[in-house]
Amino acid sequence: MSKKMKIWAVSNQKGGVGKTTTVVSLGGLLSSWGYKTLLVDLDPHGSLTSYFKHNPDSIDGSVYNVFQNASRKHKDYNPRQYIIKTEFPDLSILPASTAIATLDRQVASQGGMGLVIANALAEVSAEYDYVIIDSPPMLGVLMVNALAACDYLIVPVITEYLALQGLDRMVNTIKMIFKSRKSPPGYKIIPTMFDKRTRAASECRDVLTEKYPNNAWDDFIPIDTKLREASSLGIPASIYDPTSKAVASYSNLLDELLENNIPNE
Repeated sequence: MSKKMKIWAVSNQKGGVGKTTTVVSLGGLLSSWGYKTLLVDLDPHGSLTSYFKHNPDSIDGSVYNVFQNASRKHKDYNPRQYIIKTEFPDLSILPASTAIATLDRQVASQGGMGLVIANALAEVSAEYDYVIIDSPPMLGVLMVNALAACDYLIVPVITEYLALQGLDRMVNTIKMIFKSRKSPPGYKIIPTMFDKRTRAASECRDVLTEKYPNNAWDDFIPIDTKLREASSLGIPASIYDPTSKAVASYSNLLDELLENNIPNE
């Protein structure tokens, strides 16, 4: 029997929490460990697309075309012509264009548009081991698509009190959307940009553990300038500096995720 591709979504209804950094870091590690990996950009800001030096304002083919093709009378979900291979082995991207910001208005009256990405990824399920989706920081058709498609959800949250307040909203969204699925995916809350020198960061992490004992990761992603340097060069941090503290933390996270999310034979 062939392997079953695994789909992870990285999502939070608050921006600036390290979603794209998490997508790229985990994707870079997966591909360097020999897994064929596809990254999907569902954020109208196009940060993931920009990371790999493509302009979401002018890109020709993108995930927007996938939604357009799916909305037509003769539905076509095939995303292959819009997938771009990066310069890094086994790592590809389905980019975003800023036009996806208009999708909520365009497809509001059409049924079945919450499953476009799930159907599109099913078309390429034999070609990848893992897919990681970068979600937008707002609830709408794009986030619904990410949560409907994923087998597992990763929720990055920075360790400050305002971010924790927004996390409650995200957890409520997760419960609402997962309620309609026969077997709801698991999810893991990941403390990011953790500064161990500050008491506030440690207190926030303690609150996370107490409030979400079954879902909060017991480790953290530290503040690390290597992540910013890697981003400016368009290189996954795991390739730019495999010895950095943040990469070590992402490697630990990936080890834990892989224990429960290895493609089934």
